[in-house]
Amino acid sequence: MEAVSSRRLPDLRALAGLVLAVLACELVGITAAVFTQTGLSTWYGTLTRPELAPPNWVFGPVWTTLYALMGVAVWLAWRNGTGRARTVAVSLFVVQLALNFSWSFVFFGAQEILAALAVIVALLVAIVATMAAFWRVDRRAAPLMVPYLAWVAFATYLNYGFWTLN
Repeated sequence: MEAVSSRRLPDLRALAGLVLAVLACELVGITAAVFTQTGLSTWYGTLTRPELAPPNWVFGPVWTTLYALMGVAVWLAWRNGTGRARTVAVSLFVVQLALNFSWSFVFFGAQEILAALAVIVALLVAIVATMAAFWRVDRRAAPLMVPYLAWVAFATYLNYGFWTLN
């Protein structure tokens, strides 16, 4: 009789890499949240909110989930990609993560709504480019970025709304 399964569980090194990738993404989110908290406690509450703006408590759980998915996606790309394709995919991921962080600083820290809109549009482009690069190295990684892309598209609507209303 044949063995029940020929699948192997990930080794400890691979699991450590996954945990590290997720934690690194979450750390970016936690660091950006410092600017967000400052803006929320001082300036954000004075703004006229666009329609469909969710309550503030929604953002924490959503972003925590999105950063975890992003961590898994970049881990898959790193682990399963090779050569130039992997380098491009991971580099684009780092660029979009930097833009993600920058948006929090520009919108909440600097309180520059129009400049934040420019950053978030660049972020959307970078996310799409990252997804395309991930698709080339590990087709499981790109779909993990879809909820993030959808949320950032929604955040772009909100950012535009804040700009036009304020």
